[in-house]
Amino acid sequence: MRPIVLASVVSLGALFGCGTAYISPSVPDDDPNVNVLALTNDVIQQANKSPYTPKPLPDAFFRTATRDNVSSRIPDIPEPVFGRPAQSPPAVTRVPPSAPIAPYRIGVGDVVLLATVTTGNTVEELAGLLASQNQRQGYTVQDDGAIALASVGPVVLGGLTLQEAQDAVFSALVSNQIDPSFTLEITQFNAQRVSVGGAVAAPRAVSITLRPLTLEDALVSAGGIQVQDQQAASIRIYRDGELFQIPLRVYLERPDVQKIRLAADDSIFVDEQFELTRAEAYFREQIALAQITQSTRAQALAELEVELTQRRAQLNEARDSFTARLAADAVDRDYVYLTGEVNSPGRIPIPFARKATLADALFGEGGLSTETSNPSQVYLLRGQDGTGQTTAYNLDFRNAANLVMATRLELRPNDVIFATEQPVTRWSRVVQQITPSLITSGAAVAN
Repeated sequence: MRPIVLASVVSLGALFGCGTAYISPSVPDDDPNVNVLALTNDVIQQANKSPYTPKPLPDAFFRTATRDNVSSRIPDIPEPVFGRPAQSPPAVTRVPPSAPIAPYRIGVGDVVLLATVTTGNTVEELAGLLASQNQRQGYTVQDDGAIALASVGPVVLGGLTLQEAQDAVFSALVSNQIDPSFTLEITQFNAQRVSVGGAVAAPRAVSITLRPLTLEDALVSAGGIQVQDQQAASIRIYRDGELFQIPLRVYLERPDVQKIRLAADDSIFVDEQFELTRAEAYFREQIALAQITQSTRAQALAELEVELTQRRAQLNEARDSFTARLAADAVDRDYVYLTGEVNSPGRIPIPFARKATLADALFGEGGLSTETSNPSQVYLLRGQDGTGQTTAYNLDFRNAANLVMATRLELRPNDVIFATEQPVTRWSRVVQQITPSLITSGAAVAN
């Protein structure tokens, strides 16, 4: 057996002599063109000072198709025209029922005021130099029942009570991680109205607010009744296709009639001659005007929906085109490179519109190999433009607390991240390369 062992030793020596033993890449400390720096807070701050602006995403990824103010598209509706009726016989008293008491529900056209608290910094507040203030912003409820809040988006308030609207805004702010300290109130009531016409000082539409609107309140808001003969005058109320009438003398004598609660879209007409045909003509005119408004509004909404569809299609086409070019590697991007004892060597794209850190590369899909890498010798290699010099930032995370520094060191285009191997890994690879040669040489000697 001695000749065989001797031959094996000779073959091992010949193998090393021929230079076939494994050679590991490393970062030399004595190379004048390489400056090795251990990562510290000061080193990280200096490294991050190198100017760099990440590649931006196309504008199509930041734009949205928003709804225009539809009311600006609706043409002006003609003013109603009233004729003076002739004398008619007294009308029979027919009093409408009071509208049920219910919380006010926000509708299209209402204006809500959102007040949020703004303060100075803590030092100013403690010193009493700056008191907290309210930032107030008004929002009009659009045709889809929503208001658009900055940094939040549309919040649907249509059909909600004030308390329910506050809950909806609160949920929207919390969902977007915004301080939910606010107050919400209705400043303009435009959704629920009662029209008052006929023999009044100032015919107008009276808004229903948080407080129920009575027949007396509506008439007072229109400047009061203006008739020459109270015995011949009457008040007519048109509600849901049904006509009610109250002689003026009955109205003046009965406080319960004066306190009748009105409902949204009620129409009141004060007729000083008891002419039913004129009142009916007035209500028909109101219905016709409402139908015109509704049809023009529906047409405007249809046109707007077509525009929104076209805008969304254009934005989606631009986004899809960019995504396709990105998949085909036809988009100019910045890369860093990962090599050494890593799971998947290769290039890593720097994200669009934000900066990446060393930790992003180390702990991503192609990150360090925990079995073979040397935790004391992980390097970020950065070339100095036009000088031929390379700076090697050394991360030693044998102390795991040093990994925090990897989350602060920013990457720059063409950085190379290199992880050296452990000594035992180097020896294992030498053995793996030598073993086949030893077996082959031993077999030759044995033969």
